[in-house]
Amino acid sequence: MSDVPSDPPEIIPFPQPEARPEGGRPRVLAIANQKGGVGKTTTAINLGTALAAIGEHVLVVDLDPQGNASTGLGIERKSRRTSTYDVLTGKASMRAAVLPTAVPQLDIAPSTMDLSGLELEIGQSKDRAFRLRNALGDINKGTRPYDFSYVLVDCPPSLNLLTVNAMAAADSILVPLQCEFFALEGLSQLLKTVEQVKNSLNPTLSIHGIVLTMYDSRNNLSNQVVADVRQFMGPKVYDTVIPRNVRISEAPSYGKPVLVYDLKCVGSEAYLRLATEIIQREKELKAG
Repeated sequence: MSDVPSDPPEIIPFPQPEARPEGGRPRVLAIANQKGGVGKTTTAINLGTALAAIGEHVLVVDLDPQGNASTGLGIERKSRRTSTYDVLTGKASMRAAVLPTAVPQLDIAPSTMDLSGLELEIGQSKDRAFRLRNALGDINKGTRPYDFSYVLVDCPPSLNLLTVNAMAAADSILVPLQCEFFALEGLSQLLKTVEQVKNSLNPTLSIHGIVLTMYDSRNNLSNQVVADVRQFMGPKVYDTVIPRNVRISEAPSYGKPVLVYDLKCVGSEAYLRLATEIIQREKELKAG
């Protein structure tokens, strides 16, 4: 695009995180929904930025062959010399793939189109569903001072081997759900897949929460979807709702999270609230 600036995104002055025990295991959240266009990548980018803004150290793992999370965080394709494809095929460690972003305390393991052929390459391997889990096993260990507290896995818009890898590696699933007519129908299919993965690959897997996206308060359908999803899923639905916001839509074309592009817009405020709500749920899980 001709209006996309060539300069890297400005660095936003977020606070430094608290010191963490070296080698501690991060919490792994898979951001998943088999439907496209529901806000998975937007949520991965901006939730990661918001968590960084409140003091966490976050790694975004881009598992979508389209690489939109990588692009949205300002990582040019020529810079993706080591990608999640290399990690999942065993050619590189996860640590080797990690790149810093312009956001302090937010790193990314980028993806390339090579990921689209992963299923053909490893589909017959016995550990094919556990490649990501194994790769994340020692992400906080070693000579370099990693201290990730959260790993956010941006899944592709399908329930394929990449998404299964994310679910097998995750502590829990975060589901972005667009406020549209067929929202609950798609959610039912995803919940069945989560249950299958839980029964066969990851017995501790759970739904962390459902975040309603692209909400338009002027639209009666949006309000009805919010009411229906809350009735169906109860407390699993986050209080925070992500609104339709032109600044959220504009930010990726500049290689920036919306919190860097326009910190004061309603979209940025919503993702900061969501990050705070997720941290609170994590504290409740630990206490319980």
